[in-house]
Amino acid sequence: MVRILFVCHGNICRSPMAEFIMKALVRSKGLEEMFHIESAAVSDEEWGNPIYPPARRCLSQHGVVFDTSKTARTVTVADYDRFDLVILMDSSNRRWLKRIIPDDPEGKVHMMMMYAGSSRDVADPWYTGDFEETFSDILAGCEGLLDTLVGKV
Repeated sequence: MVRILFVCHGNICRSPMAEFIMKALVRSKGLEEMFHIESAAVSDEEWGNPIYPPARRCLSQHGVVFDTSKTARTVTVADYDRFDLVILMDSSNRRWLKRIIPDDPEGKVHMMMMYAGSSRDVADPWYTGDFEETFSDILAGCEGLLDTLVGKV
């Protein structure tokens, strides 16, 4: 089983979008039993809050089913051992993650857009207000990630 943790700043927009987009892609291929997928934040400022309403609307508009009880949580040191991959949305997340998990000896930490063939960050809708752009970035990253992993599982 491949265990994936998607990470963004607050765990109310990008990382939960990635969690549920990836779950939808995995489900569409009948691979649910091969993956465990979660999301978390590098900050605790949104801890306990639900997915941001515009992110929920965007997922719904694209037919992506999500858990309405999902609430933000913060990455822990133990998550490094619990997950095979820690996928970050932007370079700021990488800096924040180093405060929680200083080292990556197993090479588990990756940037989301690398799976979409890009070195840029996932657009942050908290600042841009453009949830469609973020959805497109995350979908491309998740599709690339799944293509990469299906050959390995």
